[in-house]
Amino acid sequence: MSLCTIHISAQDAAPKKKKVQIHVKGACGMCSDRIQARAIMTDGVTKATYDLERQILHVEVHKDSFDKDQLHQNLAKAGHSTNKVKANETAYANLPACCHYAGTPTVEQHGNAALGDFPSTQPFKNVQVPEEEVAVKETATKNKKVKIHVKGACGMCSDRIQANAIMTDGVMKASYDLERQILHVEVAKDSFDENQLHQNLANAGHSTNKVEANADAYGNLPACCHYDGTPTSEENGNALQEHLPTSQPFKNVHTPGEEVTGMIYERDPHGNRVPLIGATVKWLDQNSGTTTDVDGQFHLDRIADIEDIEVSYVGYQNDTISMRNESMVSIVLTDARTLNTVEVVHRKKTTEISYLNPIKVQNIGEKEFLKAACCNIAESFETNPSVDVTFTDAITGTRKIQLLGLEGPNIQVTRENMPYVRGLAALYGFEFTPGTWLEGIQLNMGTGSVANGYESLAGQINIELKKPSHNMEKLYLNFYANEGGRFEGNANIRHDINDKWFAATLLHAKKNFFENDRNGDNFLDNPLSENFIALHRWKFIGDDGFRFQAGLKGTISNRVSGQLGADAISLEIDNNVWGAAIDNKRAEAWVKLGKVFLDNPLASMGLQLSGTIHDQDSQFGIPAAQADPRLFKIYDAKQESFYANYLYQNVLGSVKHKYRVGYSFVYDKFDEIVGQTPFERREISSGIFGEYTFQPSEKFTAVLGLRQDLHNSYGVFVTPRANLRYAPNDDTVFRLAAGRSLRTPTVFAENIGIFASNRQIRLSPEAPGNPYGLNPEIGWNFGANLSKATRIGSREVVFGLDYYYTFFQDQVVVDYDNDVQSVSIYNLAEESFSHSIQAQIDAEIFPFFDVRLAYRYNDVKTDFLQGRLRKPLSSVQRAFVNLAYEIEHKWAFDATINWQGQRRIPFTGTNPEEFRLDEYSPDYFIVNGQITKKWKSVELYLGVENLLNFTQDNPILSADNPASEFFDSSLVWGPIFGRNIYTGVRYKIQ
Repeated sequence: MSLCTIHISAQDAAPKKKKVQIHVKGACGMCSDRIQARAIMTDGVTKATYDLERQILHVEVHKDSFDKDQLHQNLAKAGHSTNKVKANETAYANLPACCHYAGTPTVEQHGNAALGDFPSTQPFKNVQVPEEEVAVKETATKNKKVKIHVKGACGMCSDRIQANAIMTDGVMKASYDLERQILHVEVAKDSFDENQLHQNLANAGHSTNKVEANADAYGNLPACCHYDGTPTSEENGNALQEHLPTSQPFKNVHTPGEEVTGMIYERDPHGNRVPLIGATVKWLDQNSGTTTDVDGQFHLDRIADIEDIEVSYVGYQNDTISMRNESMVSIVLTDARTLNTVEVVHRKKTTEISYLNPIKVQNIGEKEFLKAACCNIAESFETNPSVDVTFTDAITGTRKIQLLGLEGPNIQVTRENMPYVRGLAALYGFEFTPGTWLEGIQLNMGTGSVANGYESLAGQINIELKKPSHNMEKLYLNFYANEGGRFEGNANIRHDINDKWFAATLLHAKKNFFENDRNGDNFLDNPLSENFIALHRWKFIGDDGFRFQAGLKGTISNRVSGQLGADAISLEIDNNVWGAAIDNKRAEAWVKLGKVFLDNPLASMGLQLSGTIHDQDSQFGIPAAQADPRLFKIYDAKQESFYANYLYQNVLGSVKHKYRVGYSFVYDKFDEIVGQTPFERREISSGIFGEYTFQPSEKFTAVLGLRQDLHNSYGVFVTPRANLRYAPNDDTVFRLAAGRSLRTPTVFAENIGIFASNRQIRLSPEAPGNPYGLNPEIGWNFGANLSKATRIGSREVVFGLDYYYTFFQDQVVVDYDNDVQSVSIYNLAEESFSHSIQAQIDAEIFPFFDVRLAYRYNDVKTDFLQGRLRKPLSSVQRAFVNLAYEIEHKWAFDATINWQGQRRIPFTGTNPEEFRLDEYSPDYFIVNGQITKKWKSVELYLGVENLLNFTQDNPILSADNPASEFFDSSLVWGPIFGRNIYTGVRYKIQ
C-alpha cells in the first residue's frame, strides 16, 4: 500500500493578514505548480501565486502564524532556490529535466536544462523588487464547501490540482482525493465563481465534470500525469499511447459514510510524526465523543446533520475538521502558537482496476509483489486469485501458470507490449525476470487488443520493467535466502547521463546449494540450479515530442535434478543415476521509437522492434541407457525471432472517435531435436490491423478491432475482437468482450514434463507442411464481467464478478490417458471448451487492514480419444483469502490462504497395484505468510510458504526403480518440498 499525504492549511478565527513576495527560481509550468503547492503547505500561508516570468512568488499569510524563514526553507527543500536560501542539491537533481533552471531561469514551457544540472551556489542577488508587507482588510465572509470531479493520475497531479484550485478567487482551502478523483474546496460565498474554478483546472490540463482539459496543456503534462482511460503512459512502456483527455467530463457522485476513523499525531523534537494517545475527538457542539487509542487511532459514529469534528488535547490548539465528504483523516496537532495543519490521507491499492477502461485490466503494482517472496514472475501471482501456479512435474521444478483453466501458452505474455514469454521460453521464461525488476503488471482475462497480435486466447499479461528515469531508485539491492538452500542477489542501478538521456543496469544471480530429499524417495525435491541475468537499458526524451527506448538482456540458466548425487558432471558419465540437466542461454534486444506531434497532440506514431536468440540443451534419464529412447531422452532446441510493429493513432473529428492502425511482422525459426528426430520450422507472418474506439459519453465505450495476417504455412486469417463498456454510474461498470485467437504451439518446450518419465512420445502428424504436421490452435473467447464499488458503513468494498467461455476450433491435444506407458499428441477431433466464473471482494476492514476474498470455478473439458474428460491436473474449484495489514512506515503483515479443490489424475488403472493412483486428488490448503520491518531505506522480511507443510504423497511412480516402464513424475498435483521459511533484506537509495 502506498501513502499519499496532502497538507492543507486550516483557517484561524478572524486572523490578521498581510501580503509577502519573495524571489524563487523556476523554469516551467510544472515549477509554478510545485512552488505554489509548497508555499500553501507552509504554516500561515492561505494563498500563493507564482509569476514565472519575473520569478516572484506572491503569498497571502496570517501575521500571527506565518514564519517567513520556514517558507524559504520549504521551497529550498523542494529544489527551488530563493533570494535567501540555496536549493537542496539532491532535491534539485531529482526534479524533472524541464525544471532544471540552473543559473539564469528560463520560462520555456517545455523547459531548458542546457544551462547545467545543479542550481547556482548562491541564491538570487540584486533583487530589484523588495519583499513587502501590505495590510489586508479583514471582512467577515461566509464559507461553503464545494465538491467537483477532476481527472488526475499521480501525486504530481494532486499538487497541481490543489495549487490551481487555491489560485482561484474565493477558494480558501483545497483537498484532492486522487483515488476517487474528487476535489474538495472550501470557498468564500461572496467572491467564489465555480465556473472559474473549472476553467482554471482545465487550463492546467485536467478535465472536470464540466469542462474538458485544454489539449495543449494536457499534452505538455509529464507522462505520469496522462490520466485518460487507465492511467498508463510512455512511462509504463508504451510510447505510442498518449492518453488524451476524454471529451466528456466527470459526472457528480456522492460519498456518504456512517463512520469516520482516523489517526491523531504530534511532532517530536526532531519533527517526526508520533501517535498522540488520549486526544479527544467529537462532533462539533456535542458533549461526548471518543479518545484515541495507543496507536493514536479513533473511530466515531456519524451524527445526522453534523459535518465537522473537533480534536483537542491539553497543550495543543483545538482543531475543527470538515468530514462532509471524508471517511478517514490523519491529523497532526501543533501547539497553540502555530496554525493548525491537517493531513488528508489517501492509500493507493496494491492492485487496481480502472472503471474507465473498456477492457478489464488488473493493474498490479510494485507493492503487491512485496507481499510475498516474489523472486520471479511466476511467484509474483501467489497473491492473485485469477492465476494458478503449478509444477510441470515432480523433478525439474519447472513452474507453469494457468488462466481460465487453460495452460500458460494460451496467455500472451508481453514485455512493455512486445512479445516476451513464448516459444522455447513458454515455461522457463517466467523465471528469467526477477521480481525486483518489476515496476508493474497488467493482467486481463480474455482476448486483448489486435494491436498486440493474433495470440492471447485466455488473456494477456503485460510486464512493465523498471525504467531509467527519476521515478526509479538510484540504487536498489535485494538479498534472499530460504531453508531449501536457495540464495539470490539483485541490484538495480540508475545512471543519470544528462537531462535527456537516462540509463539503468539490472542484475540478478541465483543459486541452489543444498540437496533436499524430505520425502525419502531418493530424488531431489528441488533442482540444483543457478541463474545469471543482466539487463541494460536506455531512455531518451526529446523536446520535439520524440521518445526512444532500448534494452539489452542476457540470461544464463543451468539446472540439474533427479536422483541424489546427480550433478552436471555425473550426467556426462556413463552411469545409472537418473538425472535431468537443462541449460538455457538467451539474448534479447529491443528498441521503441515514439513521436508525438506537438502541433497536433492527439496524433502520435511509434515503432517497436525486438529480437531474440534462445539456445536450450537438455537431457533426461539414465546416461548408461542412451540406446533406449524410453530411458534416455535428448531435447535440444534453438530459436531465432524478430518482431516489428508500427502504430499510428489519431482522432476522427473529435475525441469521441479514436482510431489506431498499424502493421506488424513476425519471424520465428525453430530447430529442435527430440532424441534423434529433428523438427525444423520457419514461420513468417505479416499483418495489418485497425482499432476504432467510440466513446459518445463516459457511460459507454466500444472498442472494435480487426486484423488480417498472412502466414507462410496457414495462409490468410482474420482476427476480429470487440470490447464494450457500460457504466450507469461512477461506481458500477459492465463489460463484454469477444475475440478470436490463433497460435502455433511449441509442443515439446510447452510440455517439458513429458520428458520426466519413461513414457513413449507418440506424435500423430495430420497436416503435412504445418509445424509438427499439426494444425494451429484456433479458439474463440467470450466474456462478461461486473465491477461494483459500494460502501458498508464508512468503508469502501469493491465487488467483481467474471464469466468467460472459451472453445477451440482447433487444438493440439496432449493426452496422458490413452495409454499409461505413453503420451499421445494429436489434433482435436471433436470439442474442447472452458467455462470459468470468478467472484472477488476487496475491502478495507479498518485503516490499513485490507482483505481480498475470491472463489473460482473452472469447468474445462476436452474430447480425448477415449471420450470427453475433464482437464487433468487442474483444480475445478479454488477459494482464496489474502490479508494485509500495515503499520505506517514500520511493519507490514501479509497472509494468503488458498484452498485447492480436487484435480483429475490421468488414468493409471492398467499399472500394477503399487503404481496406481486415485482418479482424483484430495483437496488441500496452502497458507503463506510474511512479516516486513521497515526503516527509511532498509526493509527486513521473514516469510513462510506452505505453513501447514502439505505435500503430495508418492509424487514419483516407481521412484526406487527409474529404469522401470512405470517410472513417471509427470502426474504432479500438489507441493513436493513442503514448508519453506525464507528471509531477505531490501536496501533502497531514492
